[in-house]
Amino acid sequence: MSLKIAAEIYPKSPSETVEEPLIVVNEYDEDRHKVAVEKLERLCEVGQSGKPSLVTDLMGDPICRIRHFQLHVMLVAEYGEEGEVVGVIRGCVKTVTRGNSVYVKLAYILGLRVSPRHRRFGIGTKLVQHLEEWCKQKGAKYAYMATDCTNEPSVNLFTKKCGYSKFRTLTILVQPVHAHYKPISSNVAVLRLPPRLAGSMYNQLFANSEFYPKDIDLILSNNLNLGTFMAIPKKYLSKCDPKRGILPPSYAILSVWNTKDVFKLQVKGVSPLAHACCVGTRLLDEWMPWLRLPSFPDVFRPFGVYFVYGLHMEGKCGAQLMKCLCAFVHNMARDGGGCGAIVAELGQRDPVRDAVPHWSKFSWAEDMWCIKNLHKDSSQTSDWFTSRSSSPVIFVDPRDF
Repeated sequence: MSLKIAAEIYPKSPSETVEEPLIVVNEYDEDRHKVAVEKLERLCEVGQSGKPSLVTDLMGDPICRIRHFQLHVMLVAEYGEEGEVVGVIRGCVKTVTRGNSVYVKLAYILGLRVSPRHRRFGIGTKLVQHLEEWCKQKGAKYAYMATDCTNEPSVNLFTKKCGYSKFRTLTILVQPVHAHYKPISSNVAVLRLPPRLAGSMYNQLFANSEFYPKDIDLILSNNLNLGTFMAIPKKYLSKCDPKRGILPPSYAILSVWNTKDVFKLQVKGVSPLAHACCVGTRLLDEWMPWLRLPSFPDVFRPFGVYFVYGLHMEGKCGAQLMKCLCAFVHNMARDGGGCGAIVAELGQRDPVRDAVPHWSKFSWAEDMWCIKNLHKDSSQTSDWFTSRSSSPVIFVDPRDF
């Protein structure tokens, strides 16, 4: 299946005649497209000259970020007779809550790349449009995308050309993994919950939230999920029985997703002085861990990330217990090796947000989510724009990260 489009090229003068290059959009084929897609990804990762840039290594799997969705696709835009790959886009379709326990089929659009030499020809717009058609065929009622609010080209493409609306703003919190262990109160017990029990609890806790996935059981049983953990005061340990729904007055819960087996990140373009300072803090932390120095992780070599999701806390000690859980995850990452940071993404009204340790310098205050109704003529799908969820919580699917 393909879609032929003509890229918009503006002639230098009215008298000039310009041939419209042929662009064909096809579904990704590993044998035909893998090498070219990897080359395109490298071209698009290059940052501004003289400035640090964050490079992503997909570890030889261009569809790694969508592979764990049951319905997913990657499209490529090919140019000219030789079929040069000049653009890619990824997408998936899932069923999620839109608040108040109401489920809707939703498409998630990500990984849009256009070759620097072929931009401003409308290729990105056409890739989005073609992906939207695929998503509609799979039953999606809405489509959404996420981007940093400072990424003006991305925001303008989706909001001004593709009809998306700014919908929700979330905060990405990043905690570096240090060489030392983080202390955990001796008065706190950390329990590991079986996937089935964790799913049952999440179904109750997040029923009224937005974007809570219906296939949570598949997420919790995935090999990338390192577990669901609950922190409780030790004095309630003998009285607590989560399997029977008996919980203490205060507790905290979260799950951990291992992205380091999916993709790696690396910081490039840092000045030698900044690099030396960062390495120095790390060495001091390794030599004198009892000082618990806030050392800089080794992000100058490929590193992975642990993504924490499903964060919830209850009771007057909930915030303290959440901090203990985050320390527990930090120590997991420290022992696991190759993990440079722990990341959480939370809605700006989520009460958990203030309890999650993070470095402000590494975090993003505004991760913008834009959404579009793929069935504009349907009155049944307009409620999400006009109604407000009774819960301030937005559930972030770890597969989206």
